[in-house]
Amino acid sequence: MTSHVPVMPAEVLALLSPRDGGTYLDATFGGGGHAALILEAASCTLFAIDRDPAAIARGAALAARHPGRLSLIEGRFGSMLELLSRAGVTRLDGVLMDFGVSSFQLEDAARGFSFRLEGPLDMRMGGGGESAAVLVNRLPAPELARLFAEYGEERYARRIARAIETARKRAPIATTTELAGIIRAAQPASRERIDPATRSFQALRIRVNDELEEIARGLADAASLLAPGGRLVAISFHSLEDRLVKTCMAEAAGRAAAPSRHVPAKPRPAARFRLLTPRALRPSASEIAANPRAASARLRAVERLAVAA
Repeated sequence: MTSHVPVMPAEVLALLSPRDGGTYLDATFGGGGHAALILEAASCTLFAIDRDPAAIARGAALAARHPGRLSLIEGRFGSMLELLSRAGVTRLDGVLMDFGVSSFQLEDAARGFSFRLEGPLDMRMGGGGESAAVLVNRLPAPELARLFAEYGEERYARRIARAIETARKRAPIATTTELAGIIRAAQPASRERIDPATRSFQALRIRVNDELEEIARGLADAASLLAPGGRLVAISFHSLEDRLVKTCMAEAAGRAAAPSRHVPAKPRPAARFRLLTPRALRPSASEIAANPRAASARLRAVERLAVAA
């Protein structure tokens, strides 16, 4: 049976700090675990976005338990400004963004996200766009290698791309397990704990769903929507996501990296936010033991200042 356990629930609630009468956004509804916690923590109004129609459909039961308090919106969180404007929302007291793929998506073989389950090579969180199968079977080997190196930080990217190119000449690569086998066979034996297919599958999923660009747009929109005192809480699951969040929050807090001494210094923009997490928070050992998928989570948060500092 598919299950969903929200990551770092106590930390999310402590930092988001929902209050009675406030208006909040769960920008990545997924399984609805965090949304349920927010609704139970305060008598607030919650909007929730997800590009996956199945996630929106599952959310109907939670909305029924909290009549008039939860509004579900199908769409991309990178378009939250437009989506919320249509709903008449121009200011928020808090935004939660929990990136990556949900347990429901991973455990549904037909969605094609998991290399452990036999399924079609799809990986699309929504319904449109090119599937992973299209990319794997059509991209030239050099472009595949760049994809694996950039989005998966895969050291054997070129080997894997060449192996895929050889395999697809015989027949199109159609399933998750077939692709995973090709990826594993292309790499030398390793003592790493993670499956050798992990990074390449991550890279394909990121490319298929335009995830990094989506995160950048979503962070910018969230910052513009927050009222003074409003908080943005973001949970990342790999270094590319966390780097984007860290940079965005540091710049918003007026802590952008100093320019090179060879480049004329420019005045830094005034801080608009206060960092609530000088360093990323990590899940506890007990949480990881209970929910191994939480192991790679990194949580960062900022608070909108009442006036520019």
